[in-house]
Amino acid sequence: MRYSATLAHCVTSLLQTNSPLLPQTRSQTCRTMRWVVAVFALMCAPALAWGPEGHQVVGSIADQLLNHNAKQQVATILGTKLRVASTWADCARSVQQSSDGSFKYVVNPRFEAPCTSFDKARLVDYVSRNWSNCTYEDKPTNCHKAFHFADVAIQHDTYDRADVGTNDHDVVSTINAAILVLQNKPAPAPFSIKDKKEALFMLAHFVGDIHQPLHVGAIFLDAAGNPVNPDAGTFDKNSATAGGNSINEGHQNLHADWDAIPKRLGTSASKAIVAKAKAVPHTTGPFRRLGGDVG
Repeated sequence: MRYSATLAHCVTSLLQTNSPLLPQTRSQTCRTMRWVVAVFALMCAPALAWGPEGHQVVGSIADQLLNHNAKQQVATILGTKLRVASTWADCARSVQQSSDGSFKYVVNPRFEAPCTSFDKARLVDYVSRNWSNCTYEDKPTNCHKAFHFADVAIQHDTYDRADVGTNDHDVVSTINAAILVLQNKPAPAPFSIKDKKEALFMLAHFVGDIHQPLHVGAIFLDAAGNPVNPDAGTFDKNSATAGGNSINEGHQNLHADWDAIPKRLGTSASKAIVAKAKAVPHTTGPFRRLGGDVG
């Protein structure tokens, strides 16, 4: 439940006091597995969130942990709850570029259910502005899809921007950028974030993504196929792997299996789940952006 408590604490702190808040530096950010173990105990299942249902459960918990002032500001900025907003960044994946260079939203019945309430013109605008401003899978297209992950070597249990697999448009950098916009500051390159509403849509999703191990961890292999720490010694980029996306079990890959959640959880948080989230202590000490304190 740490991911939901993190989202609620993040939004409350930003919208109530404008205090600088963001995923921590190497001392905290990627302690993902430690948090996930606690969630396993509650879910009693071999898979965790972050398909649409998982994001909605995360957002639902956060909605219930916000204080009154933060709830009012979320309603003012978003016009909806974090539970609904949490799937927005994934819905942007349905925007495609046409052969003439224009962009359009293409309905995919398989993924459309959590996207029906969103303004499709806003999704198209977001993708068009975040299409060629960075690379995704070594190509200067679909930049916004790179916002969802970082490829930190599994030898690390923390995040450091100097490590292989991180970049200025990974999920940590994206959360940083969204927070800056919510603090009335400009988003750094390469991001194009239109307004606070777009920033909060992004934050509601990416704080969930960053707690999915396959969105932040990766295995790197040497030429002989042995796991290697790419930050120790010489690293050959060609030795990188696709991680859980290439491990297939049954009808889908490991990443997809992990994204699924038990159907019994539904799309909103039960009292038991919210109680578990409330038991997570708030982060103590000053909040930091990557590279040091801000304020």
